[in-house]
Amino acid sequence: MNGNPLLIILGPTASGKTRLAVQLADAIGTQQTENARQTRNHKVRSGNIARAEIISADSRQVFKGMDIGTGKDLNEYKINGKLIPYHLIDIKQAGDHYNVNEFKEDFYAVFNELTAKNILPILCGGTGMYIHSLLQQHEYTAIPVNETLRLSLKALTIEDLRSHLSAYPHEFTGHADLSSHKRLIRAIEISNYLKYNTLIKPERPVINPLIIGLESEVILRRNRIAVRLEARFKAGMIEEVKTLLDRGISKDMLTFYGLEYKFIAAYLFGEMDLTELKEKLTIAICQYAKRQMTFFRKMEKDGVYIHWLKSDNPQELVQQALAVYQGHFNAFV
Repeated sequence: MNGNPLLIILGPTASGKTRLAVQLADAIGTQQTENARQTRNHKVRSGNIARAEIISADSRQVFKGMDIGTGKDLNEYKINGKLIPYHLIDIKQAGDHYNVNEFKEDFYAVFNELTAKNILPILCGGTGMYIHSLLQQHEYTAIPVNETLRLSLKALTIEDLRSHLSAYPHEFTGHADLSSHKRLIRAIEISNYLKYNTLIKPERPVINPLIIGLESEVILRRNRIAVRLEARFKAGMIEEVKTLLDRGISKDMLTFYGLEYKFIAAYLFGEMDLTELKEKLTIAICQYAKRQMTFFRKMEKDGVYIHWLKSDNPQELVQQALAVYQGHFNAFV
């Protein structure tokens, strides 16, 4: 097998990413155990993966106590009487911040550890920015926020920001996305930092990725979102948000976390009734899923190859994903 393999499972919310990742981890481990038996010395042949573990690429499942709203069902990692090990879940306290650079540091720490043990890392999640930062080696994520600069730029128009950015050397601005106010300010922030500082790039392992994307018809995706959301309400999602508020997590922070936490916090503060909450939240999650797919398509335009599979039939999906995995890594020869 090629060095530093990484299997990535991505897709929009409610596409079944975790379920597929767990099934693949189980199948890969089972197959390798069988291969070991066939060698009669119970050793997996050199170059093959002994087993697989999952690394989460979810920007909110890192927080403790944010379980129902983030879909953090740890029972999903149990299959055939065993628990598939998982990483980067429940590593921060609710109320904290977590950013893409922290994710990269945490990811590489786990990735290096698993690879050294001949364990296949399966990166699973829908936070496209996290995944893309690994595949494109986005080192600018390490550049810190400059609140003073941001405040000075906040009132400028997009045209003004573009003009401001053009004053910096092209070597600092070639990365820039000029499409939005927020991204232009970040581009200026990066360029300003590079003007006065040298960015030290850490040594990273060269990853050999296989990316499997899950997609489905829009109507089916919307139905899944609606059914799953209702199940989460029944499971106590409103009570979870109330508990976070009671623990001292501010409404502003819950709004920052977005979607379920933003809308339920507004409901608990009397800004909408239950019917309005469910309607608005369903629409917002559907819009979020659409934005996720748009981001994944952008990744493809940036040269990232994604093997898209339909998630309509879970049983067929596992076999299709295994075939893609075997074909790419040639793991079972």
